[in-house]
Amino acid sequence: MKNVAEWRRRGLIGLIVVALVVGLYLGFRPRPVLVEMGAVTRGPMRVALEQEGRTRVVDRYVVSAPVAGYARRIGLDAGDAVSPGMPLVAIEPARAEVLDARSRAAAEARVAAAASAVGAAEQRLRAAQVAAGLAGTALKRAEALRAAGHVSAAAVDEARTASDQATFDQRSAAFGVATAGHELEAARTALGYAAAGGKGAPVLVRSPVAGQVLRIPRKSEGPVAAGQALVEVGDPRGLEVEVDVLSADAVRLRPGTRVLFERWGGEGALEGVVRVVEPSGFTKVSALGVEEQRVWVIVAFTSPAAQWQRLGDAYRVEARFVLWEAPDVLQIPAGSLFRDGAGWAAFVVEDGRAVKRQLKIGQQSGTVAELLDGAREGEQVIAHPDDRLREGVRVETR
Repeated sequence: MKNVAEWRRRGLIGLIVVALVVGLYLGFRPRPVLVEMGAVTRGPMRVALEQEGRTRVVDRYVVSAPVAGYARRIGLDAGDAVSPGMPLVAIEPARAEVLDARSRAAAEARVAAAASAVGAAEQRLRAAQVAAGLAGTALKRAEALRAAGHVSAAAVDEARTASDQATFDQRSAAFGVATAGHELEAARTALGYAAAGGKGAPVLVRSPVAGQVLRIPRKSEGPVAAGQALVEVGDPRGLEVEVDVLSADAVRLRPGTRVLFERWGGEGALEGVVRVVEPSGFTKVSALGVEEQRVWVIVAFTSPAAQWQRLGDAYRVEARFVLWEAPDVLQIPAGSLFRDGAGWAAFVVEDGRAVKRQLKIGQQSGTVAELLDGAREGEQVIAHPDDRLREGVRVETR
């Protein structure tokens, strides 16, 4: 019995020791790293540059005031159709200022003074007429006496000179009457024009082309200056898109580059091509307060007009410039790549362990990269590797 008890005690101790050893092994053995997996796949791939743009009418005309004056209220609304030569705005002569009591009294006094000046000029004209008649009579008498030999030739010449001088004075007085009459008419016109808000024949500003009214800066009547914008007209059936891109991205674009428009509000994607990359850039401050050099890129639609006719002038669109694309490309998730010296590498999963592979990468987009060499289609790779991963470390899918 003693031997049996001893063997039982030793067996229990052995079981405890084995349990401890197994527990220590399980507790301290390396645990597999939980990771996210990706795969090397084959399929179409596209490298694109995304920027926000806006539509604009290709041929737009800003109709401005040809002269300064008083513009009548514009009866058109944005979207109304116009034809060539159709009147858009009527501009009247500039209206006079309203006279207060003091200014009106002064204007009336100027009228009275002008009327008095007319009377004085008429009296001077009568006096000049009398003097001219008297001088003419004296000339005739002198000529008769000269013929009879009673006066000298010099007396006749003096009489003729006096007659001519009187005639000239008469003409001058007549001009004075006319001038005074014009001044009186001007004073009366100024008084009556200011009182009645004088009007004249309006100048009609006409549409240069057929299309629609795009924008009216000011519909209400009021004074306008020469050259002031009145109405913008154009044909919204002819649209293009203007996109401002970074100058570093603009050098990768050229006329003919394919463009896709997504999230524009309608169904499906619209297509277009780059028409012009403008040669001059401009400075723009970003939302983060950083100055950027940007360039305008003009894109023409290639999709049928019926698909994008619901777009109007200055509508927002999302433009994707296709820089490179291929229908069948071996590709790897971009999140699995990391720099290894001067090249690229990724962790490939082999038999549950991470194995580092040197890769040769081609084109890259935001989510995938073209795989030229280093892995085969269908192999599993570790996405977003961190500092816990080493060559040969056991991994499991998270």
